[in-house]
Amino acid sequence: MTALTGLGALTTAWLVPAGTVQAAQPWRPVVMAALGDSISAGFNACGWYLTCTSRSWSTGDHQSVRSQYVRLRALDAAVAGHNVNLAVPGSTSADLAGQVARAVGRRADYVTVLVGAQDACVSEERRMTPVAVYERRVAEALALFRAGRPGGRVFVASIPDIKRLWQIGKGNPVARGFWAVGRICPTMLARPTSTSAADRARRDRVRARVAAYNVALARVCAAYGPACRFDGNEVFRQRFTVGHLSKWDFFHPNAAGQKLIAEKTYAMMRDWLTEDATAPVPAPTPAPVPAL
Repeated sequence: MTALTGLGALTTAWLVPAGTVQAAQPWRPVVMAALGDSISAGFNACGWYLTCTSRSWSTGDHQSVRSQYVRLRALDAAVAGHNVNLAVPGSTSADLAGQVARAVGRRADYVTVLVGAQDACVSEERRMTPVAVYERRVAEALALFRAGRPGGRVFVASIPDIKRLWQIGKGNPVARGFWAVGRICPTMLARPTSTSAADRARRDRVRARVAAYNVALARVCAAYGPACRFDGNEVFRQRFTVGHLSKWDFFHPNAAGQKLIAEKTYAMMRDWLTEDATAPVPAPTPAPVPAL
């Protein structure tokens, strides 16, 4: 060491008091992954029965949607090009663990989860996934993510209110035609114009099952800890309109619907981006289930 470098070291030590801690850095993901079903895959958001990952509310890169990824990329270019969409149309809670394993393999440090509509949208009510089974599957999947990426974070979106989709489409003959030909969500959308007591009760039971899944998601996320954020039923309580639905099936969100989900979910995790990365804030308390 020269006399000059030694003097510099002494000067630095004198200017920076012992025990000084550098300012905490805000959390920023580098690799982001979308997990779940057709909604996060952007299915039917840009064409006839196509998976349109570019329009995904989570990891899409199309400017019309302004996904979570696009918003995160505007804050930190480190995530640019590291948007991985592992969501698969038709997936249920049973498929989530496999998607998590792939996310871990891609070294994702932030994942979004939206899964459960297909657990309720089956051929008949008795085939709907029991709530306890749904909750166990999601908990096991998130435990795999914690084990594989202990520093990662999870955003869990509530399942949309599929009875709302029935409500806004039942009077549209084109929508009813797509629902019938495609056998889309028969538990909710079969016999859409029926006002019989049995059909009204069926729709209410299916909606109640989806609401129970969302309660389960809140529990799982709370048990995971502050590195998991549930949206507090924000997606579930959105008053989607026909203008938010794909014209190819009147069930999946189109680009406008994806944009709405992106906007609402990003607002629920935005405070993570200004907090000390080592101390994320707790998840919000789920809001009550709204009446239709």
